[in-house]
Amino acid sequence: MKFSLEWLKYFLETDAGTAEIAAKLNAIGIEVEDIEDPAQKLAGFCVAEVLTAEKHPDADKLQVLSVSTGEGAPLQVVCGAPNARAGMKGVLGLPGAQVPANGMKLKKSAIRGVESNGMMCSVRELELGEEHDGIIELPADAPVGQSFADYHATSPVFDVAITPNRPDCMGVHGIARDLAAAGLGTLKAVEPSQIAASFPCPVEIRTDDPQGCPAFYGRVIRGVTNCASPDWMQRRLKAAGQRPISALVDITNYLMLAFGRPAHVYDLAKLSGPVVARRATDGETVEALNEKTYTLDPSMTVIADDNGVHDIAGIMGGEHSSVQPATTDVLLEVAYFDPEAIGVTGRKLGLATDARTRFERGVDPAFLDDGLAILTSLIQRICGGEASEVVRAGSPPADPKVVAFDPALTAKLGGVNIADPEQKRILEALDFVVADDWKVTCPLRRHDIEGPADLVEEVVRIHGLDAVESIALPRMDGVARPTATPEQKLERRVRRAAAARGLNEAITWSFLPTDQAAHFSDGQPLWVLDNPISEDMKTMRPSLVPGLLSAAKRNMDRGADGLRLFEVGRRYLRSADGSSDEHPTIAVLLAGEKTARGWADGKARMFDAYDAKGEAEALLAEAGAPVDKLMVMGEAGGQFHPGQSGTLRLGPKKVLARFGALHPATLAAFDVDGAVMAVEIYLDAIPPKKGKGGFAKPDYAPPALQAVKRDFAFLVPADLAAGELLRSVKGADKNNIVDARVFDVFAGQGVPEGKKSVAIEVTLQPGEKSYKDDELKAITAAVVAAAAKQGAELRG
Repeated sequence: MKFSLEWLKYFLETDAGTAEIAAKLNAIGIEVEDIEDPAQKLAGFCVAEVLTAEKHPDADKLQVLSVSTGEGAPLQVVCGAPNARAGMKGVLGLPGAQVPANGMKLKKSAIRGVESNGMMCSVRELELGEEHDGIIELPADAPVGQSFADYHATSPVFDVAITPNRPDCMGVHGIARDLAAAGLGTLKAVEPSQIAASFPCPVEIRTDDPQGCPAFYGRVIRGVTNCASPDWMQRRLKAAGQRPISALVDITNYLMLAFGRPAHVYDLAKLSGPVVARRATDGETVEALNEKTYTLDPSMTVIADDNGVHDIAGIMGGEHSSVQPATTDVLLEVAYFDPEAIGVTGRKLGLATDARTRFERGVDPAFLDDGLAILTSLIQRICGGEASEVVRAGSPPADPKVVAFDPALTAKLGGVNIADPEQKRILEALDFVVADDWKVTCPLRRHDIEGPADLVEEVVRIHGLDAVESIALPRMDGVARPTATPEQKLERRVRRAAAARGLNEAITWSFLPTDQAAHFSDGQPLWVLDNPISEDMKTMRPSLVPGLLSAAKRNMDRGADGLRLFEVGRRYLRSADGSSDEHPTIAVLLAGEKTARGWADGKARMFDAYDAKGEAEALLAEAGAPVDKLMVMGEAGGQFHPGQSGTLRLGPKKVLARFGALHPATLAAFDVDGAVMAVEIYLDAIPPKKGKGGFAKPDYAPPALQAVKRDFAFLVPADLAAGELLRSVKGADKNNIVDARVFDVFAGQGVPEGKKSVAIEVTLQPGEKSYKDDELKAITAAVVAAAAKQGAELRG
């Protein structure tokens, strides 16, 4: 349900702003789903006056306008609207403004060779209506230069979710009542005008279906003029998502949205005989306002006359008796329909309307007279006319529910202590009547109140749901405690991390053909099953890569251009003494195109060993491994390309992962074409956490001072790995150096043979004060000295 702040403040006297109102709505259980501020859409649009209008020199349907914005020299604007003329006032979109209807950003441009500084706007372009035949014409007293958002009195719009048990909040007045009860202002009294009846009602009104329509109130107003509804009403209806149609239709919609009270207006000239609420006959039809014809049955309540059905009661009116611009005499209907019957009818016909939503949840049966009086008053005020006497057929439910309440239940059931006087104030603010013995009489509109627990909910809700303390339920004996092991938690963490990096999880067999398993066994004995599921799947996998390779082949054979697969599972190895071991592992396989070919070079970017290394380091970091301490070494295994692979180790012997391009012989063994990158991370090799923190990062606090960066270019032996040099540089001064990265490698002219130039960017982070020159010199000397231990020398 949507409503504007302006509409809310019509019923609620408050100085609260949009944010405060939204917070209070959420606190009392009316969830705010969205807040839209139309003023933001109208930024850059202002009231402007057309000083002159001349024909465009190169276009018959365009004019060149001279437009004043109240400041500076007039602006030249090219306009194609037929109503643009000198002396009129309209809305000008200045360069930089964005047109709400199409998102176009206005800028200074030339139209048919004539400079134009913005755009004069139509109603549709500003999303204020459907008119687009011409530009907006404002009254002569419109202040030139004023922001159009301010002039138009735009107001923020709330979109709230009303739960099915709160039909009393299906109108703006009901929401205002709740906010007032919660202390956010004062509810303004709505006193229906006393309507003087000028003549007896000329139409017989009755209800022949007291079960489906217990009460049917109506009156005639004659001599009305069905004009356009006033701007204030159209503005509120548009904010609520309603399209203004005509004054008579808009007034009924206004009553429904303001008070949650649907009503209907019939063109009296199209009615014949008594107007009756009755059951439909089997097979009877009606053409509804949505221009669809519905076939009815005897379970459905309708409003009809001698000529047939005019209204599917409580759901939708009929097309035949609808009001038109020429309508002069009308019959007003305000009725109470059985909520259950409305729901059944709506479901049978597949009709969901605003009226049905309110009637099937239960409208206020005590609001019939007041609703009819407000409806009559609005029609006479806007459309004129004289009213007949009111005809009241039947009677609505009138016996209020009385609930015996104990205020101590609020603490027991609601978990919050609220003083008895405050509980009484809250209930009375919501129109409950509280007797001295705490017998609470409920207002008729509160169909949801069934017992004391519902009153507790009302008190706690208005007191503020955010005031209820969150308390964990006690753990009873026999309730299982968390049983996930650290190993399982680690697997969950790396699985989520891999998926978040765009990898697709695969689940492959734990069994392999013997030849494939042997290819990845690295000479270790295989774990062969005595009773396999099939002869070609009898060996437990010593690696997860073969299964991913088979999955990649299936996908690439079916036209996949690029694959990013991962799997978390077990490797099954056999030790020298014949015992079998399971090793938790995550494997990644990258094959084919990393990025498709594009306009820049016309070639696709393929995965390479560096992509595999990046995935390995990212997943190791997520698993808690000290990535900055890892060494990059060779010996990834015979399955990998010797020049495009490596291992990540914590010390020379502890291998945490291997990565790189698979060997052509491996790809041939699996009949896979093209380069394929693979990663295997041995989760059981990652050191366990130390104490409570382990390798987890401490709480981050941004440094107060800006980091300092220094570039170094070193001549190093051609075979020296850049990672070794980086490690030495990072360790030169751990108190000040927070990062180092290679940004250039060069060999060739100017660089001695057998050498290469490696440029490193070193990031220094000062602590409580900025560096002095001598401190920077000392750090520089430490970096050079550390690099020298790797055979590096600073380039001159």
